Amino acid sequence: MITIPYLTAVSTYFSYGLLFAFGQLRDYSRLIFDWWRTNNLQGYAPICLAHEDFYIRRLYHRIQDCFGRPISSAPDAWIDVVERVSDDNNKTLKRTTKTSRCLNLGSYNYLGFGSFDEYCTPRVIESLKKFSATTCSSRVDAGTTSVHAELEECVAKYVGQPAAVVFGMGYATNSAIIPVLIGKGGLIISDSLNHTSIVNGARGSGATIRVFQHNTPAHLEKVLKEQIAEGQPRTHRPWKKIIVVVEGIYSMEGEICHLPEIVSICKKYKAYVYLDEAHSIGAIGKTGRGVCELLGVDTADVDIMMGTFTKSFGSCGGYIAGSKDLIQYLKHQCPAHLYATSISTPSATQIISAIKVILGEDGSNRGAQKLARIRENSNFFRAELQKMGFEVLGDNDSPVMPIMLYNPAKIPAFSRECLREKLAVVVVGFPATPLLLARARICISASHSREDLIKALQVISKAGDLTGIKYFPAAPKKQEVEKNGIKLD
Repeated sequence: MITIPYLTAVSTYFSYGLLFAFGQLRDYSRLIFDWWRTNNLQGYAPICLAHEDFYIRRLYHRIQDCFGRPISSAPDAWIDVVERVSDDNNKTLKRTTKTSRCLNLGSYNYLGFGSFDEYCTPRVIESLKKFSATTCSSRVDAGTTSVHAELEECVAKYVGQPAAVVFGMGYATNSAIIPVLIGKGGLIISDSLNHTSIVNGARGSGATIRVFQHNTPAHLEKVLKEQIAEGQPRTHRPWKKIIVVVEGIYSMEGEICHLPEIVSICKKYKAYVYLDEAHSIGAIGKTGRGVCELLGVDTADVDIMMGTFTKSFGSCGGYIAGSKDLIQYLKHQCPAHLYATSISTPSATQIISAIKVILGEDGSNRGAQKLARIRENSNFFRAELQKMGFEVLGDNDSPVMPIMLYNPAKIPAFSRECLREKLAVVVVGFPATPLLLARARICISASHSREDLIKALQVISKAGDLTGIKYFPAAPKKQEVEKNGIKLD
């Protein structure tokens, strides 16, 4: 868990307190000055009450130029960021015709398939010509093509499961699948920092939800013991089923799941394991097969494997992989399969082609090179940030590396300074993170060259100095070490 320095916590609370106080003052002033104005509600209640959108109006709007920046190019190592202007103090932003060429550290383009690829792109264009951009139908009507069948076989083989089913949206994969797997009388034990798609899926299921401390197997075992002993609320009957939900790489922390220990505990207490590999599949492991391959976990020990195609494969959608019985059940019960339009065939072709490149089935070793480069780039960039004194979350090999900002004033300061230096970064604050834990989330790609990363480090170091987010002492430079006669092993 993150330990916040005392002074940093105090200053962050103080900053939010000031923003809240002045926001409330402006709201009361608005009521006084607008009391005589007639409204056009005609008896209706306001669609948005003042307290409901207070955060958006008084905090978010002040810095909304740091979010949702439109781009006019493929999400490659370098992107064209569209410039925006505001004439009402950031309440609304207007796009201009100007663009800035920026180094991209914000996209999930882990293996570089998000832009033109010599193997994938021609096949996607051919699929577009043959099948069109959409199926205009759900999977159970006229929305299943030969490409969809090939994709499901390809995904199942790639992740090491007997069968798989694919969906057109990654978020909906979790939010629509979990309520089908479990309902009233069941127990979901979820990591405290699981993605909101998991949270919403669990809430929509009607099952009882319990949370264990982030990535802490010992606490998971404690929660399992207590819940099995107590049983269902009020009746204390045994749970119909128990599902433990974890992520391969946690998207806001960059940490890799302690999967071997979690699987062992779930086996011991006969609980099912649901593994979300949205950020880990394709990005880690010797052949890109995710956290199971990286940590030596047999995929047969993971009951439900979920992942998305939006990160490492340069496409869209998600998948569920598991036993043939499970997948057949989901195809008959899941509304995302029964009613939603199927994933487009060009997108499906992109995924199949990307997997073939990763496995070397395109006749080259580009896939192995991409996997080696994403690992080298991630570990190099993380190590250099830590040497500079930044507080960087996450584990080695993870391409996601959050830099802690904490104070709300440092969110726009860091983001705007980076953009000024032609570096596109993503900053994240409440409600996506806890109130005190604002951060910049860096995503590394195999398409980044070493020169790109060095430039990014220089810009981030300068922005860090200006905003005061280097919370740790920097490591001594090589010249200083040699001058002082310090020997490093």
